[in-house]
Amino acid sequence: MVIGVPIEIKNNENRVALTPAGVKELSKRGHKLFIQSTAGLGSGFLDDDYEQAGATIASSIEEVYRAEMIIKVKEPIEQEYGLIKKDQLVFTYFHFASNEPLTEAMMNSGAICLAYETVEKADGSLPLLIPMSEVAGRMSVQQGAKFLEKPMKGRGVLLGGVPGVKPANVLIIGGGIVGTEAAKMAAGLGAHVTIVDLNLNRLRYLDDIMPPNVDTVISNEYVLRELSSNSDLIIGAVLIHGAKAPKLITRDMLKQMRPGTVLVDVAVDQGGCFETTRPTTHQDPVFVIDNVVHYCVANMPGAVPYTSTLALTNATLPYVIRLAGKGWKKACKEEIDLKSGLNVINGNVVYSGVAEAFDLPLKNVEDYLN
Repeated sequence: MVIGVPIEIKNNENRVALTPAGVKELSKRGHKLFIQSTAGLGSGFLDDDYEQAGATIASSIEEVYRAEMIIKVKEPIEQEYGLIKKDQLVFTYFHFASNEPLTEAMMNSGAICLAYETVEKADGSLPLLIPMSEVAGRMSVQQGAKFLEKPMKGRGVLLGGVPGVKPANVLIIGGGIVGTEAAKMAAGLGAHVTIVDLNLNRLRYLDDIMPPNVDTVISNEYVLRELSSNSDLIIGAVLIHGAKAPKLITRDMLKQMRPGTVLVDVAVDQGGCFETTRPTTHQDPVFVIDNVVHYCVANMPGAVPYTSTLALTNATLPYVIRLAGKGWKKACKEEIDLKSGLNVINGNVVYSGVAEAFDLPLKNVEDYLN
């Protein structure tokens, strides 16, 4: 198979979808790789590294998009829509349910869109979302701590406090991978952490493994109102597989918060779990509403591309190898996790969360696998 890896052109996105090690594994299996020149530079990989591993360096993005399969990190942006062709397999993070223009563009392209974030194992785990959730969860606390500083418009609070001064209160909404990693980081810095979630069994597990400065509370609107009014840092870590995130912190709750409170919405890719969320970039990461600082960067792991690229490609490469070796139809027919990653095929939506988000017809994915 001919595989193309373009430069990521989303704002301050420095990750790359394939490392030289991945190129080596694919090229020795007989696949032909086209890597756009300097695609790996932001993650510390040179064109020479890719050439030595067996790739051809492409001078333009148009040359890369002639490939049968495109591997990316982030969703295609508007400049790329016209490059994507009918029957071309595009394997990347799409997050369709929060982006109607992207959904329409991919339907119009006739491509096969296989989304990292909805690849789901039989046990319900999301193997291609987990690595970036781990990075984003840890980063959410780093960024939250920074923007709590007074020069950054925050309250001027040190997360861990000092002897004689109470630590910050950190509220984490969601006890999944992001929430767990965020809690580890915040607790390690000495903050007082509260994790809220709807799943009592998950809270029991977290209560067992977390240190004493972490509390677990069942989530509901009353609890969120009470806790948010007394929190210094609130991290939104809610995920509904392939669908829009619910708005759990509403605009009116902001008025009850202390000036300089910081909100970090890790769910921004899925529309965000704060009513006031709007996507921001690493270049311009925050905005302020009602004296509350919002950090809503849609590609947080892109700020630590070396770590993120290695973590992501460790997870994606086995799937890329199988897709390239078997073709997408056979691979998706044989493997339930890959089949669940199919979102759009030849102009039709085959993933329920996307169809529901935009009131689109839902086609049966099995009809395309024969």
